[in-house]
Amino acid sequence: MSNADLRRLDREIKATTKKLEAVRRGELWPLNGRERRAMTRAIASGAYRTARGRSTGRAEQQIESTSSGAEMRLTAELAALHGERQRLITEAARAKAKKKSSGWW
Repeated sequence: MSNADLRRLDREIKATTKKLEAVRRGELWPLNGRERRAMTRAIASGAYRTARGRSTGRAEQQIESTSSGAEMRLTAELAALHGERQRLITEAARAKAKKKSSGWW
């Protein structure tokens, strides 16, 4: 393990955390393409139904489900990054202990 690997993972963890916070605030920039299209469709559908004087319940439900799906995706990605970081640290500690115990005396 090198410090560069840990720094790279730390940067990715920080970026993913920022994306997760942005999704929780309702921002669209951290969404992937499929999620953006679903969100745009739901917003357009809701606007159309509002203009016609109808209920927007289905559109609001679609927006909520898309947002929660993106939040779940980013949470899983963050957990995977933390797991990978911990694996690298553990691997380095084992290598250091093995090197230390194999001294000549």
